[in-house]
Amino acid sequence: MKVCLLVIGKTDASCIREGIAEYEKRLTRYIPYEMKVLPDVKNAKNLTENLQKEREGEMLLEQFQAGDFIVLLDERGQQYSSVEFSRFMAQKIIGSIKRLVFIVGGPYGFSEEVYRRANDRISLSKMTFSHQMVRMIFVEQIYRAMTILKGEPYHHE
Repeated sequence: MKVCLLVIGKTDASCIREGIAEYEKRLTRYIPYEMKVLPDVKNAKNLTENLQKEREGEMLLEQFQAGDFIVLLDERGQQYSSVEFSRFMAQKIIGSIKRLVFIVGGPYGFSEEVYRRANDRISLSKMTFSHQMVRMIFVEQIYRAMTILKGEPYHHE
């Protein structure tokens, strides 16, 4: 199984890029992983929220492959502890999933088409984080899940 983190727009802050790079480097020792960055929607300032979500949704839907298990990082999703999330990952790893795709949407969330295509939703917190910070936090959580599954001493209870 391959893990893909699909995001919209570049990560601007160098400190966040460095954090992402550190956890991506660590993570690839455990599981095939990639972050795929889609471009920001053009002229977004001139679009309504719904139109921006639709345009982002079209870009996202083009990225999906047959056999993908799509998980939206969404405020209305299931919240997991790190150990619970490691169990979620373990279930996907032993399943027949070809690619596990986690998606960080744009500032207004996802289009209805993307919600319909998704297999699951996960919420990182009741708090709101910037879309750029979510990338780093979530890559670290995937790494943490892998260390928990391997019984390594990174996570402490």
